Amino acid sequence: MTQPDQHDLSPIDAATIAINQRMNKFDGHEQVWLFGYGSLIYKADFPYIERRPASIAGWTRRFWQGSHDHRGTPMAPGRVATIVPQAGAVCDGMAYLITPEVFAHLDHREKNGYLRLATDISFEDGGKVEGLVYIANEENAAFLGAAPELDIARQIARSNGPSGPNSEYLLHLANALRELGKNDPHVFAIEQHLAQLQTPTQHSAAAHPCSNSTDAGVA
Repeated sequence: MTQPDQHDLSPIDAATIAINQRMNKFDGHEQVWLFGYGSLIYKADFPYIERRPASIAGWTRRFWQGSHDHRGTPMAPGRVATIVPQAGAVCDGMAYLITPEVFAHLDHREKNGYLRLATDISFEDGGKVEGLVYIANEENAAFLGAAPELDIARQIARSNGPSGPNSEYLLHLANALRELGKNDPHVFAIEQHLAQLQTPTQHSAAAHPCSNSTDAGVA
């Protein structure tokens, strides 16, 4: 795992990293559980000790966060996943047991508005532990907020960034959730709208991206 390049960060991204690095909740811990609900489900570009399907209660996944650095640009942001509070909801994903050294990489990966939050993580095969999740709340500058799922799909269909087409991120996430046996009506509805918007060739290319994709970021 290479060390992140801190050069050419925007002031907002640099401030986000600085806030995360000041979090001392797990100082002194040799290992920490990290919960992922977006690209972290299927793309772990960092060393980990253990990986387990898991969930967190009271949160739901939504494509309400803008992506200016991975799946869009500052002038034409894409849309990526965050989680928002919802009573009675359960957000399914993947938990990773990592060492504190990994957070330098993760803080850079999630720099576009995502902050660390302590949360209870429930493992699918039983047990619960306190760990961390990265969330992008409505106070961050990249937050786009709610929109009709068709409009979200339209924005995703036309967005591209350094990590590739926005549609690729959505389809990877939808497929990863299916592989876990999980249903997410919001994600799957956007996926269905996207399929109707794209030509068969576009949809196939997004579903089967080239191997040099640099998919990263967005929890």
